[in-house]
Amino acid sequence: MWTAARVRTLIGRKFHMSYSVSGVTRLLHRMGYSVQMPARPAAERDEDAVTAWREVTWQEVKPSGRRPARSSASRTKRA
Repeated sequence: MWTAARVRTLIGRKFHMSYSVSGVTRLLHRMGYSVQMPARPAAERDEDAVTAWREVTWQEVKPSGRRPARSSASRTKRA
């Protein structure tokens, strides 16, 4: 399943254009795409491999979770 963030990244790489995630969502809806989920898990899915990947690989590549601190862009208001 593709997320709007993934589609946004793809658009940026292929067409050198920048969209927001909400803009991508609106664009996809205008093009006739809708949110779809599979009816059942894939028959080839290996739960042991998925668990091992989550425990080892994902821990190495996941984002830190820290977001940039908010600050004021106003020149008259002190942050």
